[in-house]
Amino acid sequence: MSVSKDELLIATVARLLEGCRNVVIGNQSPIPGSAALLARELAGGAMRVTILGSRKHTDFTNGGVETFDRAAQGRIDAFFLGGGQIDGEANINLVGAGGYPRVDVRWPGSFGSAYLYFLVPRVILFREEHTPRVFVKKVDFVSAPGTSPPGVYRPGGPWKLLTGLGLFAFDKARKRFALESVHPGHTVEEIVASTGFEFDRAASVPTTPAPEPRALAIIRGKIRDEIAETYPRFAAGLAAGAA
Repeated sequence: MSVSKDELLIATVARLLEGCRNVVIGNQSPIPGSAALLARELAGGAMRVTILGSRKHTDFTNGGVETFDRAAQGRIDAFFLGGGQIDGEANINLVGAGGYPRVDVRWPGSFGSAYLYFLVPRVILFREEHTPRVFVKKVDFVSAPGTSPPGVYRPGGPWKLLTGLGLFAFDKARKRFALESVHPGHTVEEIVASTGFEFDRAASVPTTPAPEPRALAIIRGKIRDEIAETYPRFAAGLAAGAA
């Protein structure tokens, strides 16, 4: 059965969310949002999903403030962060590229990324574009550090990195990523050439599993309809990809 890139990523993220009780999805995150809804469906509803920007899938009245409050209370199990740059130690840069403060390219800013990076136990770094300009040897500005010195209270931090090419795990003790799987149609060599930092990998890296038939049917039906409330264009694209 043919599977689109978006469907593969949604199913992959949903597997990463298994066992979570409370997941919050930030703004402009249609794939993580769809995946959280799928994970909730596959868990029989045993997961609270909050999608910022949605009126239906939230119980927040002030999204940003309540996100931070729940994180501080230990009530968010998973969150997603991206970055204009991400390096091999899982540092992320949301400020801009070039020598700070005279950056060549300015991005929206760090907002509460560092706060959530320290408190949410299962932070999934997500960036579809997998190129050397995104995955750099060292970020130009640290919006949120991937690790902290000994003695720093930090229950949260990076857990996985998912891109348009593959899935990585992060080892906090070694401050290093390891390639877990390669998406269908891509190769380890392609990922090496597209990544500006070194990472660990086995002699034989498995292929990222395709969605199970039941999960795929749910994505193309109920999830597509539910995510359309917040991301109508994305939902239309899912429909076109399925066709």
